[in-house]
Amino acid sequence: MGKRASLFIALSLCFARIASAAPITYDATVNTSSISGTAGSFDLEFNPGPLVTQAASLQILNFSSDGTLVGSPALTGDVSGALPGTVTFDNGTGFNDYFEGFAYGSTLSFQFSLFGPALSSPDGTSTSGSTFAFSMFSDAAGTMPVLTTDTVNGFAFTVDVNLDGSTTVTNSSPQTDPAIVPVVPEPSSLALIGTALALLAMLRLRQQGPIYRYL
Repeated sequence: MGKRASLFIALSLCFARIASAAPITYDATVNTSSISGTAGSFDLEFNPGPLVTQAASLQILNFSSDGTLVGSPALTGDVSGALPGTVTFDNGTGFNDYFEGFAYGSTLSFQFSLFGPALSSPDGTSTSGSTFAFSMFSDAAGTMPVLTTDTVNGFAFTVDVNLDGSTTVTNSSPQTDPAIVPVVPEPSSLALIGTALALLAMLRLRQQGPIYRYL
């Protein structure tokens, strides 16, 4: 294998490791002022598709609100933890759900982070992705969706993990803003970037050849 081809391969591997190192994280902010004082509930779920689905996980982080969590959460499937702490899902079972009573205030926010092989290294053979969904209800039983135009499922928003490792947001709530968080490289990733740039510079010098040829 030629030196130039080797440099191209090394450079590609560096950038591939950088791209796959970080999870995809979103900030979700909800303006709940129109239902402030309502004793309701909300629901979080992360489920695989109906066909072959590659492994993926999701964490709920940094939950914050001037409302109040009510009672203990109901967990179904591969879910662990409790708000306002970290809640972790994976898509290993068909239905993975976190449901909790909530007395609404004027605002609600949290981050959710998606990671795992389905995002970092798609296998190219799976035939279904996974979906994260967030819903709010104006009753404790979770039967009356609120702050959403989705009259079928009652979701405020969903985020699909696609077969190529990308994500797609469907927002059905004018009061809700799920925005992706820019990735800040970690020190190890910065080192990889430095290595990749050094390889790129070396490749450029080899392409130019010795300076004396042009004198």
